[in-house]
Amino acid sequence: MLKESLNYKAVLYAAIMVSAMWLGFLLQYLGLFDGCSGAIIPLNPAGLKGIFFSPFLHGNVDHIFGNSVPIFVLIFLLFQFYQPIAKKVFFLGWFSSAFLVWLLPPIDIFTGEFSHVCIIGASGIVYVLAFFLFFSGVFRWHMKLLTVSLVVALYYGSLVWGVMPEELFSNLPEPSRISWQSHLSGAIVGIILAFLFRKSGEKTKKFIWQFPNYYSEKDDKLWQEYKENHPEDFLELPYRKKEDFWDHLDEIRKNG
Repeated sequence: MLKESLNYKAVLYAAIMVSAMWLGFLLQYLGLFDGCSGAIIPLNPAGLKGIFFSPFLHGNVDHIFGNSVPIFVLIFLLFQFYQPIAKKVFFLGWFSSAFLVWLLPPIDIFTGEFSHVCIIGASGIVYVLAFFLFFSGVFRWHMKLLTVSLVVALYYGSLVWGVMPEELFSNLPEPSRISWQSHLSGAIVGIILAFLFRKSGEKTKKFIWQFPNYYSEKDDKLWQEYKENHPEDFLELPYRKKEDFWDHLDEIRKNG
């Protein structure tokens, strides 16, 4: 049963993406990508290449490991349950959210000053997939896809706090290095894609007898034959007199 329902391509695509991320991290460790090379640099033409390379670059082992697990799980869910549109959603989400990050001005929300930032990591894709999977099930109101939405909400519901600067929730000794802009962009793009593709892919099956004007002469004939052959099934239930508790109690006392 599992072999028939499991889409092995979903596992393969998830494994390829995670492997590519670790390969990029290895090349980064070997010095091929240094400084802001390959990163998204907002409003800087040199930072446009980060749209393609930044998901494969990470600050440290904790950073890449923290992205690897959700990337694998979410890509698997995307290709398992949204196979007809999975590639469109993945690549549109990736490039659109990264480009939106590049368009956002690097302004410190507390000081209003422009700051030079280099944004790396696959967290933007994580947010695209998580928000797409959740809202797609809600928009479609499909029971199986709603189950996927609930799974995503259960395990990754806390991601919603990442769309805002970390400084809003805690006093940090130095500015946070977490790119809330990537998270916000990914969430926005994920919701938009879920809405745009809400009528694409798998749809809720509706049987012919569920339509209001459905009529089948064959079914009607079978129903009439059943009524004729089993009239006892259509008799009214015999009336049962409602018992009075106090009368019953008096009867027990008399017999006692």
